Parts: sequence; structure tokens; C-alpha cells
Amino acid sequence: MIIPALVTLAFKNEVGNVNDLAKTFIHSRQHISPKRLVTPGPSPEQKAEIISAASAAPDHGRITPWHFYEVSEASRQLLGAVFADALIERDASASPAQILEAKEKAFRGSLLFLATIKLDNRLDAIPKQEKIISAGCAIQNMLLMANALGFGSGLSSGKALYSEKLRNLFSLQTEEEPLCFITIGTIASHKPIVERPNVSQYSSIF
Repeated sequence: MIIPALVTLAFKNEVGNVNDLAKTFIHSRQHISPKRLVTPGPSPEQKAEIISAASAAPDHGRITPWHFYEVSEASRQLLGAVFADALIERDASASPAQILEAKEKAFRGSLLFLATIKLDNRLDAIPKQEKIISAGCAIQNMLLMANALGFGSGLSSGKALYSEKLRNLFSLQTEEEPLCFITIGTIASHKPIVERPNVSQYSSIF
């Protein structure tokens, strides 16, 4: 694995090794297509570390407005059927090959989560924007932890994410909205890291 070697190198630095380690994990993280995420996946202990990383996200009011549903191996067939049905509902002329491809998306990656956000503010006064930011931070923490453990990860959405059948499959509550799928696994093939935007593109002084 590449990451453990980076960890060893970082700890050998005499000065700033903690900062260097943090920068390594942050800047080496990249989106990996679920198609390129294979077995082996995280062990139960590693999976627990990935999920628990979400709890370090900023959370105004400590309301935990996000939820992560792990899609078990037994449930992937059900999710695949929802993906296929959602495609047929959108496009009655979809070919058998397209329907099969939609169904197969549920089987990519070793570890699969559906991330949702609970926007019901009847029990709190936290603005929806803050809840969404909190969920984004929780997701990023999970991605960074997966990277630190040597796994690749990627986020995906698609029109099926917003279908009523998907809501029913996961028994989503009122005001609970799906955000994205998180796929985690071993990277089958590496690609060059995409150049990050320059700081001047997204930062300025007021």
C-alpha cells in the first residue's frame, strides 16, 4: 500500500511531521470512480474508524443532522432493482444493457453508504444551511479517514437518488433527504492526481 509508506516517511521528518502527515492525507485524497474500487475493503475495525470520523464534524446544537445507511451485501440486490426501476420510469425505451448497467451500480465497491440529511427544524432552530454544511464535513471526514487507512473513495448521485422507490427502500423519514452514495474500497488502478484549483480562484480578502 502507498499510504503506510507515506506515514512512515512523514514520521521520519524532524520538524513538522504532524503537519506534513495531515497535508499528505488531505492533498492526496481524490475522487475514485466506484468502477475502480474493488476488494478487499475495510475490515470491521477499519469500517468503525471511518464511520466514527464523521462524529468529529462541526455540529451546531449537537443534533447530528446526518445519517449514513450502510448497504449490506444482502441489500445490494434490492438497491440494484431500485436503480433499474428508476431508469425504466425515466426512460421506457431503455435497452436491456442499460438496465443491467443501472442495476450493476449497486454492486460496485466493497463498502457502500447512502448519506442523508435530516432537515426537519420543528425540534430545533438550526438553519438548514448549517445542517448541510455539517453533513458535508462529516462526509469529508469519512473520506479522509478512508484515505488514511489506504483505501480509495468516491461520491456518486444520479437521478435514481431522488426516486420515491429509493426513499421507500431506505424508509427515509419526512424531511430526510438523500445527499449521495459513498463508495469505499481498494483502488484497482491509479490515475494522476487532478491539479487542484489555485487558492486565488476561491479565496480573497474583504
